[in-house]
Amino acid sequence: MDIKTNSLYAQMQSMQLEAMGNRTSPVENNVSPVNSSTNDFGSMLKQAIGSVNDAQMAAKDKRNAFEMGDRSVTLADTMVTAAKAGIAFDATVQVRNKFVEAYKEIMSMPV
Repeated sequence: MDIKTNSLYAQMQSMQLEAMGNRTSPVENNVSPVNSSTNDFGSMLKQAIGSVNDAQMAAKDKRNAFEMGDRSVTLADTMVTAAKAGIAFDATVQVRNKFVEAYKEIMSMPV
C-alpha cells in the first residue's frame, strides 16, 4: 500500500473502532496513526478559493490603474489579467456545481 492508501485505511479503521465504542488508540490495534502533516481537503479548497480571489483582486487593480492613466499598465496586460481571473472564477463555479451534484446524489441514496 502506498502512504495515502495506508492513511485512508488507518482513518477507516479508527472510525470503525470509534463507532463500535472502542476508544483505544490506533497504535494499540496495530494501525498506524493518520499522518497529520498532509493537507486536508478543507485547507486545499480554502487555498484554491484564495488564489481565485487574489487573481480577481489583481485584475481589479490593473483595471483601476489602466483607467487612471498609468502608463506602465497596458491594455493587453489588463485584458490578459482579467481573462485569467475570469477563467479561474468559471472553473471554481464548475467545481462548486460538481460538488452540489455529488451532494444531491449522495443525499438521494437509500441508507
